[in-house]
Amino acid sequence: MTTPSESHKFTQPGDIALLISAQNKRFLVNLLPDSKLETHRGILHHNDLINLPWGSRVLSHLGSPFLLLQPSLADILIETRRNTQIMYPKDIGFILITMGIGPGKHVLEAGTGSGSLTTALAFATGQEGKVVSYDTKPEIQRLAQRNLERAGLSGRVSFKTRDIIDGFDEIDMDALFLDVPNPYDYLAQARAALKPGGFLGSILPTTNQVSLLLIALKREGYGFIDVCEVILRYYKPVPERLRPTDRMVAHTGYLIFARSTSEDTISSESTPSPEDPPILSDE
Repeated sequence: MTTPSESHKFTQPGDIALLISAQNKRFLVNLLPDSKLETHRGILHHNDLINLPWGSRVLSHLGSPFLLLQPSLADILIETRRNTQIMYPKDIGFILITMGIGPGKHVLEAGTGSGSLTTALAFATGQEGKVVSYDTKPEIQRLAQRNLERAGLSGRVSFKTRDIIDGFDEIDMDALFLDVPNPYDYLAQARAALKPGGFLGSILPTTNQVSLLLIALKREGYGFIDVCEVILRYYKPVPERLRPTDRMVAHTGYLIFARSTSEDTISSESTPSPEDPPILSDE
């Protein structure tokens, strides 16, 4: 099975494919020999879709047209099967960039949920990276594992089922994301798992939770603390009447970031604002 990051011109068995109907209905499927996709616009046999060029126009048995595309990571995340609230691509993208998560990085996640962030972490860290995800509920992790298998990324994540109050098995990790309702209770455990200067991130739905986390971060000596939220607005792509769409993805959570620094290294009060320009040296 190929992953979303791999590129080739023709579809292959095991590929994840995105089929879009003329009515813009989307279907995400794993292309498997002798399988089929049944839709209200007709049946599409996988054997007829394998070895076609990406971007092909295909027809169901009823003659309805579909576009055969290689999906983006956002397509895969939106289609994540869920039994918990998933994290949105708009937040995930900002998390990956802000926390420096990329190929070869070693990352911890606490709060697997349905696995949307887990999938993005596996995608971003690549085959040389390491992703370990903790959760207390095995049934939730089983769903996340199935979502990763569907995305062709299951081999890149290790799952552990236990309460992180007892700490993490790992040390010297590059980044740790706490997707739990009470992250302020696990900051000592997080520091023990992170390398010096490592990234800590969390997402919370309410301001009172954020305030509790900020107090705890300063008490525990974390530095470079930031709080933000990501608001995403799409526009109707019509040149004659360009305007915002009627719906938008607004507040989904507050993002909190910090770094594991020593208390005597830097004061949290000296953390620069993101609006401050960087100080560049000519040397």
